Amino acid sequence: MKKIRKTLAVLSAALLCLPVLSGCHGRQEQAAFTVPEEFDASKEYEITFWAKNDTNKTQTEIYRQAIDDFQALYPNITVNLRLYTDYGDIYNDVITNIATNTTPNVCITYPDHIATYLTGDNVVVPLDDLMADDQYGLGADGLLFDAPTESQIVPQFLEECQLGDHYYALPFMRSTEACYINKTYVEELGYTLPDTLTWDFIWEVSEAAVRKNADGTYVLNGGDVMIPFIYKSTDNMMIQMLRQQNAGYSTDSGEVQIFNDTTDEILKTVAEHTASGAFSTFKISGYPANFLNAGQCVFAVDSTAGATWMGSEAPLVDIAEESITDFEIEVMPVPQYDPEHPQMISQGPSLCIFNKQDPQEVLASWLFAQYLLSNKVQIAYSGTEGYVPVTLSAQESDEYQDYLSRAGEDNDTYYDVKIKAAEILLEHADDTFVTPVFNGSASLRNAAGQLIEDVVKSVRRKQTVDDAYLETLYSDVSALYHLDENSALSGQRTDLGPLPTTAKLLLGGLAGVWILILLYLAVSKLSGRKKE
Repeated sequence: MKKIRKTLAVLSAALLCLPVLSGCHGRQEQAAFTVPEEFDASKEYEITFWAKNDTNKTQTEIYRQAIDDFQALYPNITVNLRLYTDYGDIYNDVITNIATNTTPNVCITYPDHIATYLTGDNVVVPLDDLMADDQYGLGADGLLFDAPTESQIVPQFLEECQLGDHYYALPFMRSTEACYINKTYVEELGYTLPDTLTWDFIWEVSEAAVRKNADGTYVLNGGDVMIPFIYKSTDNMMIQMLRQQNAGYSTDSGEVQIFNDTTDEILKTVAEHTASGAFSTFKISGYPANFLNAGQCVFAVDSTAGATWMGSEAPLVDIAEESITDFEIEVMPVPQYDPEHPQMISQGPSLCIFNKQDPQEVLASWLFAQYLLSNKVQIAYSGTEGYVPVTLSAQESDEYQDYLSRAGEDNDTYYDVKIKAAEILLEHADDTFVTPVFNGSASLRNAAGQLIEDVVKSVRRKQTVDDAYLETLYSDVSALYHLDENSALSGQRTDLGPLPTTAKLLLGGLAGVWILILLYLAVSKLSGRKKE
């Protein structure tokens, strides 16, 4: 029995350690990276760069040119480019490759995704020491190119890359959302665009646009198809509508607050205008630009990075030329509840660097990531879409200012819709916001969009969206995305990702201890019986 008591004491001590280790569940502190004193130019390095483009060949050429120019400066560094057409695919492949230690060296990603990468053990490189290094830090003298200093990166954009107490990324490009409007239709309906779009205006005009002739065709376009208002990213739609009304979404610590009375009102409004035919989404009906360009839509909300697909003269289109209608297009910030205090989401890709055994390889990756922030790359890439450079040095350069001033000179490089979209973010940088980032924030973002998508689907299936429906919807979406406890539901937990290795080992050890105890007791009991 003395041995049993000793074993139980060990077990109790182990159990007391559980709360400490469970605190590591979710984001893990990554080990600080020690910057080498000198970059070893005598060694050959091969690094991989995973990037995204929207089937835009110009973007691909900019990546390739940037790699060629960088390799000319650092001939001992070979950069291998792998292109994706979706950020979600990059995220999934990184997660898969973490398990096999085959992550890329540098990838374009989002902070929400990085938060999940951080659940691994020293997977992502904290950039603080690299950024501040005298030799190779931001804008340092040891670089073979002109890189921006930390103060030259737009503060709001750099802040988005800070998770907890450390920077885990560099901003690469930034965009926001815009409303692309068939101004011709708005005026034909008897309306004048206000200085600031409001939700009330959008809904009112959209309802006016669904009026039909006696033969079932739409009065506005004389055709069989008209969806006045189409939203591409319903996650952003929900997030912005909540933010504009100061309603809950989540806390910085990851507490989910999305299931609230304001969300109820938003979803019931969406249901009302879906029922009339005034509203739909990209996932349900198709790409907003296609409907807008075909004269089958009045308001199309998409990223400013999608500007080159919008309008009668758009350089990139996905519909047949004969289907394109001629109309006057206007580009405005997303609709607001309070025009005096506009709120719009800041989004766009960042650059993440992954840890490797050789610090010199990590340093090579850092040099390349910095090069992507140089003026030449920033200005060239921002010209492909309605993106905005992330550095003040690029934004304020004569070259970029000249680019902005030439809006409308052609329908390619200087396409006016694209430049107007970029100017929306430049003019409203102080009105932008980002959502809290934590392990599970990507799931919450998906859930926000899912609420709207499910309501639209249900209405189209003639289901009633009432309080009982919403209660079931919240429960289903919470379970689907493993969301945390919140004021409207109980018993749901945030998916914090896999347990850290230390926790797995401890739990396994505890199970083993209990097995040994039970075996010991069984053997002792049998021995006692034999003695009897």
